[in-house]
Amino acid sequence: MLDINFIRNNPDKVREGAKKKGMDHHIVDEFLRFDEKWREAVSALDEARAKQNKITKEIAQGSPSTLRRGSGQAALREECLEEAKQLKERVALLQKEERELQEKREEALLQIPNLPFDDVPVGRDERENKELRVVGKKRDFAREGFEPKDHLALGEGLGILDFERGAKVAGSGFYYLKNEAALLELGLVRYALDILGKKGFEFCFTPDMAREKFYLGTGYLPRGPEAQTYMIEGTDLGLIATAEVTLAGLHADEVLGEEELPKMYAGYSHCFRQEAGAYGKYSKGLYRVHQFTKVEMFVYTTPEESETTHQKLLALEEEIWRGLGIPYRVLEMCAGDLGSQAARKYDLEAWMPGRAHSAGSGQGDWGEITSTSNTTDFQSRRLGIKYRRKDGLLGFAHTLNGTAIATPRAIVAILENYQKKDGSVEIPHVLRKYVGKKVIRRSRK
Repeated sequence: MLDINFIRNNPDKVREGAKKKGMDHHIVDEFLRFDEKWREAVSALDEARAKQNKITKEIAQGSPSTLRRGSGQAALREECLEEAKQLKERVALLQKEERELQEKREEALLQIPNLPFDDVPVGRDERENKELRVVGKKRDFAREGFEPKDHLALGEGLGILDFERGAKVAGSGFYYLKNEAALLELGLVRYALDILGKKGFEFCFTPDMAREKFYLGTGYLPRGPEAQTYMIEGTDLGLIATAEVTLAGLHADEVLGEEELPKMYAGYSHCFRQEAGAYGKYSKGLYRVHQFTKVEMFVYTTPEESETTHQKLLALEEEIWRGLGIPYRVLEMCAGDLGSQAARKYDLEAWMPGRAHSAGSGQGDWGEITSTSNTTDFQSRRLGIKYRRKDGLLGFAHTLNGTAIATPRAIVAILENYQKKDGSVEIPHVLRKYVGKKVIRRSRK
């Protein structure tokens, strides 16, 4: 969440930031309205409590000096007791009003997005994202004499993907990875962890569930029409959509020393997303599923180092994908495609030749494979993640996240870019030691 004092002192800037992100800027006015009423209620409550405490103390001491309206001590005491009763009732009413206003104020505050950095590209949606560079050369399948298949046809033909039985057991959007596909997933995880380990990241196998406060704290709404979270009935737990949630919760309500920063984690987890809604021609197969495995990078750092750290995370994502030998491009998200939490965000998109087959365009298409976001102190304020500066003062840490590898989309890109005319698939050189072979062929069994 944003600093409340910043919102109070800079309402126009906050409204403008919400507008840039394509969000309802009126929520800022709603927050300010409830905030003012809440502060008035707090002031009235403090005043009533002070009077209540004073008269209670005087009654206990037998010297009600502030109420000299009665002619006798007994009558005066009765007046004080009646006054104390009325103040008790008023305090109870004001407490109720303060709680209700605080809830409304908090609800509005949670809907105010993080502000985009001033130099983030202006735009409404993904169509206006800025392409920074393209890395790698696309294969010319026509020159090689065959039309590329999509990953689903390849995987089913090789006997390594089974969506039909996945749907039978768990429903649409679930699947079985079999034989070499299972080894590819494990190999991709180990490949990413090996790289991150050399860069100083600590490894974590995180819980696959988290309490609602950590979804809210990281800027995800676990409930409501826009939520994509599988909630556990009768609890405040939900299956995580990303290890960002659990890694952010790791140091919630803690004070870190500046000398400890940056703290860098590589979190392995399963991820679960409802993915409600229609996604058109690219919704089939592994590209958009309800459960998948991911290695997530998460960093706690100082405000002064967060932008440099963000560039390092982007560089790590590129190193991983260059090693896989798959063409990709780097995009900077425009303000309208940043989401609520990020002040800046980059995506990597891999070239997926099989999309030409499924879309019928004959040209292939790009597909998102990673993202990395700088969320500044937006998450740490909500989760109480502070650091003690060398001068002794406390500040809120900056948090950043980035996808090291999301295995289903990596498998999509590998199958489609490394396919051969006979339907077999070559395994990228960096993964062969994990998979134990060079080529995936249809089993004779």
